[in-house]
Amino acid sequence: MGRAFILLCLFVTLPVASGQGLPELGDASGTVLSPQMERRIGEEAMRDIRFRDPSYLDDPELTAYINSIGHRLTAANPEARLDFEFFMVRDSTINAFAMPGGFVGVHTGLLVAAQSESEVASVLAHEIAHVTQHHIARMLGKQQQMSVPTLAAMVIAVLAARANPQVAQGALTAISASAIQSQLDYSRDFEREADRVGFQTLERSGFDVHAMDRFFERLQKFGRLYENNAPAYLRTHPITSERIADMQDRAQNAAYKQTPDSLEFQLVRAKIRVEQGAPSDALAVFEEQIRTRRFSNEAAARYGLAAALARSREYARAETAVAELRGMVRFHPIVELLAARIKAGAGDTTAALRIVMTAIAHHPDYRPLRYAQVDYLQTLGEHPKAIAALDDLLKIYPHDARLFDFRAKSFSALGKRLLQHQALAESYVLKGAVVAAIEQLQLARKSGDGDFYQLSSVEARLRQLRLMQERDNRREGTRGGP
Repeated sequence: MGRAFILLCLFVTLPVASGQGLPELGDASGTVLSPQMERRIGEEAMRDIRFRDPSYLDDPELTAYINSIGHRLTAANPEARLDFEFFMVRDSTINAFAMPGGFVGVHTGLLVAAQSESEVASVLAHEIAHVTQHHIARMLGKQQQMSVPTLAAMVIAVLAARANPQVAQGALTAISASAIQSQLDYSRDFEREADRVGFQTLERSGFDVHAMDRFFERLQKFGRLYENNAPAYLRTHPITSERIADMQDRAQNAAYKQTPDSLEFQLVRAKIRVEQGAPSDALAVFEEQIRTRRFSNEAAARYGLAAALARSREYARAETAVAELRGMVRFHPIVELLAARIKAGAGDTTAALRIVMTAIAHHPDYRPLRYAQVDYLQTLGEHPKAIAALDDLLKIYPHDARLFDFRAKSFSALGKRLLQHQALAESYVLKGAVVAAIEQLQLARKSGDGDFYQLSSVEARLRQLRLMQERDNRREGTRGGP
């Protein structure tokens, strides 16, 4: 499916502005599609993104950062009862999108283009509102008897039609054009509702509410100057002067709150800049920033320099650069991870592990450090220690698929095939791929190296997953065929 899937999944993204006296749009409580059904549709879409879309960015530090912002916002929205998941997409365009069930994607280009953390938060607040107000469920209306795959296909078609009619053409062939148009007619009202709810969320969470109008006014000016190369937000949802004025009015009536950017915001932007282009280009940019001292944040500029040197495999210079940075910023987890990666890249994995373990003592809850700990233990061949660490982590994070992937790797290295396939099965379950999980358990059962208790555990889990699959199949049959 690839990049086309991301294009097809662009949701009623951002034209943020607030209107007074919003119209009644029907029940937003999820009665058209239950929250459970919305979640299943979103999970199906996420499964395709994880397994088929090369632009899905599985970067622990970026994921941790965007989820920290997202969860700060959902905590301030009383209607955000879902288990929201925020993820990154490797795409230099300025965009973000929401899907049913609490899944929100953010393009790397958005973080680079944003001039403040509050601008990023304003985008996420708007997307969260689309989810909490059940906009996709309300758009689907009378199609509630369709199966989940068919509903997911219709959602994709509706969103694609709003984002790019040419890309959407193939998706629309099996769906009535008039039905699609009837869904699109709701979009303006949905946007206004998301504007209002998103603004309230932004204000309650303590971000700068003026960030909304500043960001979109800047996008609007850019679109006027470069009409043929306008930001993706402007192509999907034109931002009018009236909308910006509405945002400004609402912000002026809110209490002023100065919100400084976190160092994490500056560091992840530098990280993206290093990784999205040629290493030599990034190196030249950050060297120039430091030479001329023209930077918004010196620590971020020095992080970018060290990361660019590491990506260029100039490890000796990278070690010098990161040492200077660590002198400025003591025990910051993102900085310490970079220092560890540089040591590992230079071939000193033992030193890399030592850096990570010291950082964990200061930041025990920062999961990317824990991932690095296990990774370096495995690189050193310390698989029993890696498994012991994973056992402890899974008690805290039992729904973390990455931990099960690590577990499978260590069991494979130790020749424990049953436990390897069992761990992979749990990873697949957490990623929404039940069929693949069943296949792994079948392989575990045939491995021939498990004891009675391990085989019994595999058999019990296999029965459980088969029942889950049969229940889903029956539910789909009840709702109607594709």
